[in-house]
Amino acid sequence: MDLRDQLKNLFPDHEEQDFEMPEEQFKQKEPLVCKFEKKGRNGKPVTIVEGWEGTEEELKKISKKIKTTLGIGGSEKDGTIIIQGDNRDKIMAILKDLGYKTKRVGG
Repeated sequence: MDLRDQLKNLFPDHEEQDFEMPEEQFKQKEPLVCKFEKKGRNGKPVTIVEGWEGTEEELKKISKKIKTTLGIGGSEKDGTIIIQGDNRDKIMAILKDLGYKTKRVGG
């Protein structure tokens, strides 16, 4: 006699139901750091968003949203999003609309 049979004997009127665990919504603990950089890139300005704590797939989705909204190029890897040009204010506004806290660093 297994546990289910014992429970049926104790609670004969109970109907067994399937239960699915709700997916946990990811919550960023620390704010994303948005900074401007030219060093080491042949003088070309880039905006860097650091401090991502989620999955790589989510990072790619957010990066794609930023790039398509602004119509500019960039890349993402190792928890960092690199966007061409100095677009800190616009990127911070997009991230705020998506529900992320941001922090501006430098200038």
